[in-house]
Amino acid sequence: MTETAAVLAVDIGGTKVDAAVVTAAGEVVRASVARRPTGRENSREVIAGNIRAAAQEALAAVPGARVGAIGVGSAGPVDLPARSVSPLNLPQVEGLVIDEVLGGLVDGPLTLALDGTCIALAEHWRGALVGTTNAMAIVVSTGVGGGLVMDGRPVTGSTGNAGHLGQTFVRTIDGDPAASTLEAVAAGPGSVAWARSRGWVGETGLDLAASYREGDEIAVAAVRRSAAAVGQAIAAAATLCDLEAVAVAGGFANVADDYVDLVAAAAHDAALHAYARRCRVVPSGLDGDGPLLGAAALALHG
Repeated sequence: MTETAAVLAVDIGGTKVDAAVVTAAGEVVRASVARRPTGRENSREVIAGNIRAAAQEALAAVPGARVGAIGVGSAGPVDLPARSVSPLNLPQVEGLVIDEVLGGLVDGPLTLALDGTCIALAEHWRGALVGTTNAMAIVVSTGVGGGLVMDGRPVTGSTGNAGHLGQTFVRTIDGDPAASTLEAVAAGPGSVAWARSRGWVGETGLDLAASYREGDEIAVAAVRRSAAAVGQAIAAAATLCDLEAVAVAGGFANVADDYVDLVAAAAHDAALHAYARRCRVVPSGLDGDGPLLGAAALALHG
């Protein structure tokens, strides 16, 4: 692959798979963007077929493009030595070998990574982490994920799951015994369930956002509880890895205009050492193309 070749980016999630051709300059070719469903309701064969179909559709949309590699980001866990993916929300595809699904589409390498790693690469390449050397990106949405860039390079760990922050534990918040993993506490579904258990009558994260703007006490408490947990986790990561900055992305990070500010304040309060308190907590610098840009960065630079 030459430096000027485009790449095929594929993002595998729990409900959908996206694919697109991305230029070496980091521009998503809009005509090539393709989406197919995944989801628990589909079989292993259907999901594998949809992943390949999305990739084929993206390539077919730009027949004149020279595509030299494939980058794949997937919900985790992943297994890089086995080159397989086992998304928690898609138990029927456990151990899906990505080469068997996407092999032969492009005359070039196929590189796999955790979706959190891809987001960190995207933020480091084109987003809020440009110019940093040691940083992290986290996504707060229906789940919580993350990825690390250390010494300017992505950190994958022995199996590819480094940065899987959502399955780490946060301490009990305000005596709440339900506080366990960061994902259970801070993600959208957990925050909505917590608010409903205390009498709030909304049903979705969008409802929670509206109630927060209206000053509903339970909604405000739920959002602050989520932000406090994310801040605690960031403080731990910053202490362990001596990070310069953490970018916070994801749909639930938009539940309140001041959500990232709340996270930053919680991280500062939870950090014991001055170097960890200096870690900047910033909003994502990416738009909805972040996962695809990350998969592209993996193929181009990873």
